Amino acid sequence: MNIALIGASGFIGSALLAEALARGHRVTGLVRQPERLTAHPHLTAMQCDVYDTADLAFLLAGYDAVLVSLRGRGKHDNGQHYLTGFRSIVQAAREAHVKRLLVVGGGGSLQVAPGLELLDAPGFPEEHRGPAEGPREALKLLRGETVLDWTMLCPGAIIEPGKRTGRFRLGTDRLLVDERGESRISVQDFALAMIDELERPAHPRQRFTVGY
Repeated sequence: MNIALIGASGFIGSALLAEALARGHRVTGLVRQPERLTAHPHLTAMQCDVYDTADLAFLLAGYDAVLVSLRGRGKHDNGQHYLTGFRSIVQAAREAHVKRLLVVGGGGSLQVAPGLELLDAPGFPEEHRGPAEGPREALKLLRGETVLDWTMLCPGAIIEPGKRTGRFRLGTDRLLVDERGESRISVQDFALAMIDELERPAHPRQRFTVGY
């Protein structure tokens, strides 16, 4: 496939890029600093400002799918910076008539009990609350979307460097935990699950999650 990847140089975005290229897809990496991307025969690096909606719409036209790995401003972001960028991406995707939009979500919006999301559960780290708000609001925005064919994949509570094992579980709205009660996934396996979804769509207009 010919895909565009917003945020291809980030922690999760770089794993998505590696997985997509390894499977033979052609990728246009849309990033603030194209020089940060390592050259590859199937990679085109382009500078992108997600807050410039009109320019972004021009850049997104003509791809089989667009992947979005958007970051906020770390612990100093209350979610609004992220959400402003995400709204611009969604509007640009509409204007570009994007065929499919696949989005990296956040584990904070997953349920740990009926009606209780991880972000609102007792003990959720205060320093992560702001950054987790943006992806949660992005999910609400997508659930009201009537034009785009979207999918959001959320990691567990912890996403970290590790191995590409291919041994994980998929879920929908409930936080997945292992036999030790831990919720985690390697960024490599997260990328594997996302590119699986790209190649074999199974969650149209849905959020799903991946974990061990």
